[in-house]
Amino acid sequence: MLQGKHILLGITGSIAAYKAAMLCRLLRVAGAEVKVVMTPTAKEFITPVTMATLSKNPIAVEFYNPENGDWHSHISMGEWADCYLIAPATANTIAKMAYGIADNLLLTTYLSARCQTVVAPAMDCDMFCHEATQENLAKLRERGVVILESPEGELASGLMGKGRMMEPEQIVEAIDNIFKAEQTLAGKRVMVTAGATIEAIDPVRYISNHSTGKMGYAIAEELAKRGAEVVLVSGKTALQTPQGVRRVDVCSAEDMYEASVEEFEACDCAVMCAAVADYTPVEVATTKIKKSDDSFTIELRKTKDIAFELGKVKGSRKIVGFALETDNEQVNAEEKLRKKNLDMIVLNSLRDEGAGFGYDTNKVSFIEASKREELPLLPKSEVAKRIADKIEKLFF
Repeated sequence: MLQGKHILLGITGSIAAYKAAMLCRLLRVAGAEVKVVMTPTAKEFITPVTMATLSKNPIAVEFYNPENGDWHSHISMGEWADCYLIAPATANTIAKMAYGIADNLLLTTYLSARCQTVVAPAMDCDMFCHEATQENLAKLRERGVVILESPEGELASGLMGKGRMMEPEQIVEAIDNIFKAEQTLAGKRVMVTAGATIEAIDPVRYISNHSTGKMGYAIAEELAKRGAEVVLVSGKTALQTPQGVRRVDVCSAEDMYEASVEEFEACDCAVMCAAVADYTPVEVATTKIKKSDDSFTIELRKTKDIAFELGKVKGSRKIVGFALETDNEQVNAEEKLRKKNLDMIVLNSLRDEGAGFGYDTNKVSFIEASKREELPLLPKSEVAKRIADKIEKLFF
């Protein structure tokens, strides 16, 4: 389950920090991508160069590099991570987490992270058993933080008792089990269409649009993370195939129609996110059309409406459509919902700054038969999560 997962590893100032080296290595061997954020005190126990070498990524300690001004964005790190693992976590860090104190980069990132946070405590037995520490751990549990059990054993002080950091092999197993528990769409097959179609005019020229495929690819990635078997029917795009997703490349609207009809037969749900051409040339020249007159006319014919065709045969299956409107957004989206027999429409508007083609952010509304839910401007990865949440509700 760790293959392709983004693990943000937080290291605090504990003697157990030496275990973070093996922990990082095991996470990478399991297929995870690891980034490391350290407290300044953690550098006294294990060097940033060690962790940078093992993680294959630069280490973040301070908010910015005073030599060149490079900024370490706690928000970006929190958005990147699928899991924020703080190991070792000292009593001091645990207390600050419980009370929302953010006086270093590791803690600020904790307050910004939307992903699951996992804490592996490491401290002497008296500190671990102290009422204050136990109350702080209880606060974090109530907020959904996973606290890994501290085993009993010999401590750095020479005492015997609880407070040791869980061994790296056990931590990796625990993280793997957390991801297994998140497989909310396991057993479901979902088709996602994405990207732009290309409608040839001649061997050189074509009609297309500005879609980059970013939204559809983010949806496919998120559904795969939740355990769905995902097939991505993709038009023109420069994006890499998401981890765990089967990709079917197509070119024209007709190609996408044929692939979508074929793939939908074995699917439980379709997410129609591609920007499919509404019209295509009636005739395609076999050789390059030479420039001659001042004007040039191309006769176009209507392409097949893929969502409409799938809606006619969907039965108990679910279909989520997309609509990009520039005027009468609500009315047009509701008409598409009814006419195409869709379960939900994700409505985009080009009126909003930072939304639409090419951006890493999007602003959408969910249109269902009885309600509309409008979202603020969000990263497309977060929009994908909200769409996946909606799809889960359609099934369960």
